[in-house]
Amino acid sequence: MSTIQTNSYRRPRDHFEPEDNDPQEQRRIRGLLEQIDYSAFVANREVVSQMLPPLDPAVFQRLAVLTATARAKWVAEALRLSESGAPATPDQVARLTSARTAYEELGEAYEGLRRMVERGYVAIKSPPG
Repeated sequence: MSTIQTNSYRRPRDHFEPEDNDPQEQRRIRGLLEQIDYSAFVANREVVSQMLPPLDPAVFQRLAVLTATARAKWVAEALRLSESGAPATPDQVARLTSARTAYEELGEAYEGLRRMVERGYVAIKSPPG
């Protein structure tokens, strides 16, 4: 089993690879897996499109700006802590951790939204003009 490294965690990639040498059995299993994948696609498309607002490029821009702001706050906090030259207190480390967590969560949300568009779960309205 291989894994995918994202910004904050490892996720296993678990794709079936048939070990049976019988081509007919392999085709049967692949057909079943295609049905399963299609069911997951339909479920995602229906659920995601109901839960998310209509998407356009401005939605992505707002989320990107929010994510960039969180990243800058995290790094600015670290730089501010380094100015004193003193060891960071537990409260300072907690603030820094909170800032990093906010940035990472927003980044994961952005990437998740992008994947939803790539996979066809939601559509992006084109800007007018």
